[in-house]
Amino acid sequence: MLKQTTPIKTDIRKGTPADAKILTRLAASTFYDAFAESNTAENMEFYMSHAFTVPQMTAELSDPRSSFLIAAVDAQPVGYAKLFAGEVPDCIVGDDPIELARLYVEQDWLGSGVGAALMQSCLNEARRMGYKTIFLGVWEHNYRAQAFYRKWLFGVVGSHIFQMGDDPQTDLLMERPL
Repeated sequence: MLKQTTPIKTDIRKGTPADAKILTRLAASTFYDAFAESNTAENMEFYMSHAFTVPQMTAELSDPRSSFLIAAVDAQPVGYAKLFAGEVPDCIVGDDPIELARLYVEQDWLGSGVGAALMQSCLNEARRMGYKTIFLGVWEHNYRAQAFYRKWLFGVVGSHIFQMGDDPQTDLLMERPL
């Protein structure tokens, strides 16, 4: 793991459909690193084989409700985030909400400031688009991510089920005003 005392220079840019291959690789590797130890190989394979394909990523990048941000260090993509203006759970009570559907950083860059740069860019982008609330789901056993989101003033407002293969997992729903 990279040990950094000051935040590293991170370039953030918007993703386009031309980034489908880059984001498919990045999404698959970061998701695997985050969850493989806590899930069966079968459930990981099932989920990843549907969620992280070039056609799936191309469709998500082309969806006008989605906005992707890609974080790079020295021109190498090391993290990404996805904002999604879709269905809003009933427990989200803030005005004009948007979902932070994904925020992932490669293992070697955790703690380097890349995640903070991505989060700040997400908040800025959501405000720029006119939203007033941002919400997300985080696995109840992903304590590192929960602590990160709490630092950014997200609070738990409910939960929902995230289906990981044949394992129904509980995600905490968190929100904050923009």
